[in-house]
Amino acid sequence: MSIFEDTAPRSERRRPLRVAVLGCSGSIGTQTLDVCRKHADKVEVVALSVFGSTDALVAAAREFGVRYACVADEAHADDAILSELPEHCALSVGSQALADLASLDDVDCVVNALVGAAGIQAGYQALRADKVLAYANKESIIVAGDLLMPLAKPGMLIPVDSEHSAIFQCLVGERTREAKRLWLTCSGGPFYGRTREELARVTAADALAHPTWQMGAKITIDSASLMNKGFEVLEAHHLFEMGIDDVRVLVQRQSRIHSMVEFVDGSTIAQLGPSDMRIPIQYALSYPQRWESPSESIDWCHEQPITFGEADEKTFGCLALAREAGRVGGTMPCVLNAANEVANEAFRKDRCSFLDIERVVSAAMDAHDVEPVQSLEQLEHIDAWAREKARQELAVLA
Repeated sequence: MSIFEDTAPRSERRRPLRVAVLGCSGSIGTQTLDVCRKHADKVEVVALSVFGSTDALVAAAREFGVRYACVADEAHADDAILSELPEHCALSVGSQALADLASLDDVDCVVNALVGAAGIQAGYQALRADKVLAYANKESIIVAGDLLMPLAKPGMLIPVDSEHSAIFQCLVGERTREAKRLWLTCSGGPFYGRTREELARVTAADALAHPTWQMGAKITIDSASLMNKGFEVLEAHHLFEMGIDDVRVLVQRQSRIHSMVEFVDGSTIAQLGPSDMRIPIQYALSYPQRWESPSESIDWCHEQPITFGEADEKTFGCLALAREAGRVGGTMPCVLNAANEVANEAFRKDRCSFLDIERVVSAAMDAHDVEPVQSLEQLEHIDAWAREKARQELAVLA
């Protein structure tokens, strides 16, 4: 079943789109609220969640007059600021409450801006409840794509990542079986052109200095290691039913081409635009329509030349590990993701080197006995195992 077919019901909407924003205090969440603010006549924010940023939750809940609010971290359940939520706003606490927001009757669209494996359950619940899932939580598809994709009805799963939004837009109205190759673009991150010897000496502060995008700390480190691009290869594999080796990573330093689709007749269609995440976020909410841009237009007559390069998978081994996990399939991507989350955090806290991220992930993958994906409970068990394995490997490296 194509995710592009039968989109008429969304284009005929007569009332505002009722939206739940999960992870509203993060980078994607705040930019989603900016889009909702700009298009208040088209979007109604109904529900919001945060992990522990209760100040941001209360401020947004009061601004948008939401009916539901959730704090995922129970340690913040009694924060004094929560007493300032609107009177009509129902507050819930905990991870299960967070997932429950995704299936509320008065929500049409769930924006899943959660970070890491925490977003998988919410994405699963949203699709089961026939909600439009606008997702930036790539772990949902990477780890549990075998479970989530069969639930994705046409027009109901819209990627928010700039690259996958670009591919999605290039494929609208096309026969997906006629796509030969996906060109997944990549800025190259802050360490483009570095050798492994140089990478061994970089710090977390160096890695957080992304040349193009303003993102959260975890994803910025993943971008520096190219693990994020590896995740996006797996994501594209699931979303667009494309073989792992038919998803090519293309370094495009100016971040103007957000990705391309090459067709069997030799034609290549690209999506270009400003480096502004509000554009793919807005498209996920407006699809199949297009609303007025939240960003300044580019004057292409005065734009700097666009260049291309090849991603160096030998130097940036995390990208190669992600491809390997995708080729193996089953539960291996779950191990990849879990071990990376542990190693990524350790690097941010100066408990391991940049190249140790790759070593920790590789060790966990080598130790894993792959199984077919069968349930969320199974994935939770493997996720926990991989995290512990990663911690053990970090202890050896220390």
